[in-house]
Amino acid sequence: MKNLLTTSFACFILLFAFAQNNSEAAIRKLEDDQRKAFLEKDTTTLYKLFSPRFIVHAPTNKITTLQQLKQLIRGGEVDMEVFERVTEKVTFIENIAVAMGHETLHPTGKMPNAGKTVKRRYTNIWMKTKKSWQLVARQASIVSVD
Repeated sequence: MKNLLTTSFACFILLFAFAQNNSEAAIRKLEDDQRKAFLEKDTTTLYKLFSPRFIVHAPTNKITTLQQLKQLIRGGEVDMEVFERVTEKVTFIENIAVAMGHETLHPTGKMPNAGKTVKRRYTNIWMKTKKSWQLVARQASIVSVD
């Protein structure tokens, strides 16, 4: 009986770890999909990834809603030729995933710091819905501009 309980508990732990690894891989892929969509100006993909209630505390030190972000993208105020991201940590709390890391980008056009290299720290908050994971909130802070 003791062996059965020990074996059952070990199987539960392995299944939980596998599910956690699968979820983390999914979030890391979404992090990269969002990065690529911004870089490629693929608004169709971006808007699928964002929750309709998405909000961001932008590096410009302004709080921006999804509607405002759409206007900025249409107006050419969100434009970059390089956008690299390293997701350092993904943590799960029920149906929420918190991804944190750092980004390097080269803004162009009307974007602040155009022509420079911008390094920033970020936090993305993803929420699992019935259909998929969606980005619900984001915070990004500039740490250096070269």
